[in-house]
Amino acid sequence: MTLIKSISGIRGTVGGRPGDALTPVDIVKFTYAYCSELRKRKQPNGARYKVVVGRDARISGQMVEQLVCGTLIACGVDVIRCGFASTPTTELAVVFSGADGGIILTASHNPRQWNALKLLNEHGEFLTAEQGQAILDCAEKGEFDFAEVDELGTITDHDFTDEHIDSVLALEAVDAEAIRAAHFKVVLDAINSVGGIIMPRLLKRLGVECITLYGEPTGDFAHNPEPLPKNLTALCDTVVREKADLGISVDPDVDRLAFICEDGQPFVEEYTLVAVADYLLDEAVKAGKKNLATVSNLSSSRALRDVTEAHGGTYHASAVGEVNVTTLMHKVGALIGGEGNGGVIYPASHCGRDAMVGVALFLSNLAHKGMSVSAYKKTLPQYFIAKNRIDLSDKALIDKILEAMKEMFKAEKVNTIDGVKVDFEQKREWVHLRRSNTEPIIRVYSEAPTEERAVALGEEVVSLAKKIIG
Repeated sequence: MTLIKSISGIRGTVGGRPGDALTPVDIVKFTYAYCSELRKRKQPNGARYKVVVGRDARISGQMVEQLVCGTLIACGVDVIRCGFASTPTTELAVVFSGADGGIILTASHNPRQWNALKLLNEHGEFLTAEQGQAILDCAEKGEFDFAEVDELGTITDHDFTDEHIDSVLALEAVDAEAIRAAHFKVVLDAINSVGGIIMPRLLKRLGVECITLYGEPTGDFAHNPEPLPKNLTALCDTVVREKADLGISVDPDVDRLAFICEDGQPFVEEYTLVAVADYLLDEAVKAGKKNLATVSNLSSSRALRDVTEAHGGTYHASAVGEVNVTTLMHKVGALIGGEGNGGVIYPASHCGRDAMVGVALFLSNLAHKGMSVSAYKKTLPQYFIAKNRIDLSDKALIDKILEAMKEMFKAEKVNTIDGVKVDFEQKREWVHLRRSNTEPIIRVYSEAPTEERAVALGEEVVSLAKKIIG
């Protein structure tokens, strides 16, 4: 498996040769490059640099953590080691501790053999494209300049789990009293990672009865860790058997979130953000707030736009990628944002995807609505997304296809900030073609009011692309 390098960090399978997988050599090299760029920032009064390190429970986590922390110390950087910590917990820990940055050790929804270094700035947010590229360039040089023995860094252990939970409960939009009064019963699929540590503690504080599946943080994932319906059959069955109000699924680092209705049917990951936005927009309108902006990426459901405009707000679309979403959110002062993969970003908490915040806001919404999850789902705009791909033998063909598509659909509403998205306004459907960052393929997402039409639209565009390249 090829080591995947991007502006947000590196990821790959553990084991193998440098450049082919994520090896100890790669881990040291990229951690050093992060420190090298960090040390270009002047510290007031010569203060030492401080970096937070947190990890999910995957099997290679301890090995990666020791290498990262050792390299940071060797660079003269003090480490605040969080141990098992969700991605949003680590992001918030940077802010709570006044650190200069953070490194999250997680491959998110990738299988157990994967791991990654995800890099944060002093605000606990992912690096900008420019900052990330500088680190990639530094790592490629392979030059090292470590600290003298009297200038080595130190390690301090600190568990930020309860501080994270406290911050969620302190959010004005989280109605803890209403949740407690509703006496919810939920089933949680924690995928044998850090969600099994933090999520039950949050639910207990909210007075929610929680039945946990795969709650031990062993890193031996019980199923494919991506929270998609096909991977959540045990959760769906348990929700029905236990007569629970809903099911909750998180990925290994607890930044993605999906719900299951009380009847065992998926709420659909795309609608996690839509439901939370619907609630927050309701509350904002009641409070007389004026800026009702929302943001998601181009490949996310049109339902967020519909819900936003129904409340008198303004919807904005960004390029795919969390850093692109948060950059646009800062620019427009968004109330809520995220991506269609179940990622909720609520700036009142912090600008990172956070399943803990998503759960607390969703339960607040459900308590206020006083209806079942399946009944609530029916009140939202109904759309279906289909996903396709175009495999190519030559990356040069990607630009040829995208340019041809842009010309072919020029009479429609076309957005080119990230590939080519064609919006068929009258039919309430769209198709988005974008290049993969790592493979010679084009991803094709299509959405329409019916599943049949979404599938057909995607297949039509794939067929057109194949004709373009002969």
